[in-house]
Amino acid sequence: MIPRYSRPEMVAIWSPETKFRIWYEIEAHACDAQAALGVIPQAAAEAVWRARDAEFDVARIDEIEAVTRHDVIAFLTHLAEIVGSEEARFVHQGMTSSDVLDTTFNIQLVRATDILLADIDALLAALKRRAFEHRHTIRIGRSHGIHAEPVTMGLTFARFHAEMARNRDRLLRARDEVATGAISGAVGTFANIDPAVEAHVCEKLGLRPEPISTQIIPRDRHAMFFATLAVIASSIENIAVEIRHMQRTEVLEAEEFFSKGQKGSSAMPHKRNPVLTENLTGLARLVRGMAIPALENVALWHERDISHSSVERMIGPDATVTLDFALARLTGVIEKLVIYPENMKANLDRHRGLIHSQRVMLALTQKGVSREDAYAMVQRNAMKVWEEGRDFETELLADPEVRAAMTAGELGALFDLGFHTRYVDTIFERVFGPE
Repeated sequence: MIPRYSRPEMVAIWSPETKFRIWYEIEAHACDAQAALGVIPQAAAEAVWRARDAEFDVARIDEIEAVTRHDVIAFLTHLAEIVGSEEARFVHQGMTSSDVLDTTFNIQLVRATDILLADIDALLAALKRRAFEHRHTIRIGRSHGIHAEPVTMGLTFARFHAEMARNRDRLLRARDEVATGAISGAVGTFANIDPAVEAHVCEKLGLRPEPISTQIIPRDRHAMFFATLAVIASSIENIAVEIRHMQRTEVLEAEEFFSKGQKGSSAMPHKRNPVLTENLTGLARLVRGMAIPALENVALWHERDISHSSVERMIGPDATVTLDFALARLTGVIEKLVIYPENMKANLDRHRGLIHSQRVMLALTQKGVSREDAYAMVQRNAMKVWEEGRDFETELLADPEVRAAMTAGELGALFDLGFHTRYVDTIFERVFGPE
């Protein structure tokens, strides 16, 4: 995490202060459950809760850890300094460090997911607004980077909306995947702690008890979570690359908003570069890169080892903070994206009617011409447009074989752009539902 690509709300989830507060709540709720079972005195549980307004001293915990070389023990030692050693001796009864660490990690992931879901909702709203704004703004569709047939700018926004809606569903499933907790003790057998303690802690913290946790929560859950973040990052890049292409000088169908006083190049004052979407491509690479370590964390030795720990200390904050920033940045880009319908029209007309080639070919087949012959008739005239800059309709009208199959009026009717957009409203209803 670096401040340049971080937003405060997400960063706060991963702060030491938040982490220790969650550790405290886990221990306090566990004490309540233990007291209810008669394992520890009720007075001890109450003493722990009296520390709820305490400010945990991160520097003091770090100082203790420098000696103990164990973060949870360092925290418990500091808690004892606040609560008092007599009552604090009942804290962490029958628990192991992973009970605290894993449950906390999942709480942080759930909280981070809630922010990401709100981010996606904002992006979906922006995409929907721009989709309806440009529902019938015609632009050329491209395959292999080459002009194909007409689409609309609204359809481009709509398909990105549909993709992000799928990502929202995936993220909800990923949230559910990691919303588990474990308070099962060493090697996960509950030998020294009643399963009722786990149930109580999870209920209080909005989690489900992990069905079987060994000494840790299984890491296939986290692999799925970070893989989902990687998919969302790829979708961000998908949108960013489209915008970057549209901003190319030779295309210029849209561009990122260029604010007053903004500079595009230190050397060339005329430049207006797609810096935000280029940045999003880079951030997407980072988030995707964190999925592989999460997948490799699944295979751990026996009931536990800590080879996953160092990985998660980094990818937990970095992946969620980076994706949060990227989603917010993309939303801003979409909201302010400058669209140039006149350039879209110019690009559409650039090859003098070639975009209607399929329709002419199909019309010829409807007139009794074989598909192979129809393809050859259309292609030979299309190549004259490519190679000699001629007009496609004019060349077709001058082709005896084409004219033998259809009249000039029938041929001219095939060059109607409205034919290509007549189902736009149908597609919109599929994506957005009835208006």
